[in-house]
Amino acid sequence: MSDAGPGSTFVQAGGVRLHYNDIGAGSAVVCVHGGGPGASGWSNFNQNVPALSAKYRLLLVDMPQFGRSEKVVIQEGRLTYVARVLKDFLDRLGIAKAHFIGNSMGAQTALKFAIDYPDRIDRLVALGNGAVTQTVLTPRPTEGVKLIQAFYKGAGPTREKLRRLIETLVYDSSFLTDALLEQRFAAANDPETVALWSKNPPPNEDVGALLGKVACRTLLIWGIEDRFSPIEGGLALLKRLKDARLHVFAQCGHWAQVEKAREFDRLVLDFLGSD
Repeated sequence: MSDAGPGSTFVQAGGVRLHYNDIGAGSAVVCVHGGGPGASGWSNFNQNVPALSAKYRLLLVDMPQFGRSEKVVIQEGRLTYVARVLKDFLDRLGIAKAHFIGNSMGAQTALKFAIDYPDRIDRLVALGNGAVTQTVLTPRPTEGVKLIQAFYKGAGPTREKLRRLIETLVYDSSFLTDALLEQRFAAANDPETVALWSKNPPPNEDVGALLGKVACRTLLIWGIEDRFSPIEGGLALLKRLKDARLHVFAQCGHWAQVEKAREFDRLVLDFLGSD
């Protein structure tokens, strides 16, 4: 696997060997990546590290089954399981309370964390995600989700499958470089990862009915051209959450933290630092 990034380290949490990047100082911000093939904390958030780590202690976690974390089989609902692991992760690091930034599946995980452990989360930044699955205007599963579901099926992972998937993640396909493609493919095509996702994919979990329990202040960030999680879902979240605001980027897909990195950084810093 390619370079794991600065501050690379491991901890045993929730019975799992977790890999994470520990960068910067100050109040803790846990960054939780999406669920696409080859995803990791560093791959999803490395462009945001310089700005955010100047003011906060960033903890870029590889969720179980991803990156350099242990490839465990998850038999219960994925969101409940990972939220519990992240709670133990904070315990092991001696962190009483943290901000969370979650992208896609990572945002759903952070929302479940806020539901299950409300006293352990301060503020939450949730990027485009499918926490609300009932949509009227957008067919389900969405285009991007279908590509993820097909990635390990048939002949298994290929670079062409991954290229098409990542092109769906962004509005501007110039963000897909050969280096990014090779990095993600190497992680997604690891034999242990292929065996896990081919034979024992984690059970999905719907938290839509529980979103009213999220009490923390929340910033929702969406790209209007998101082909994985439509803006309709963002509006539904805005309606259901107790203390939320929504920022929408034009000409932006599912990866707002990449396509609109500098604006994203300013939004997050302002939100986390506001009264």
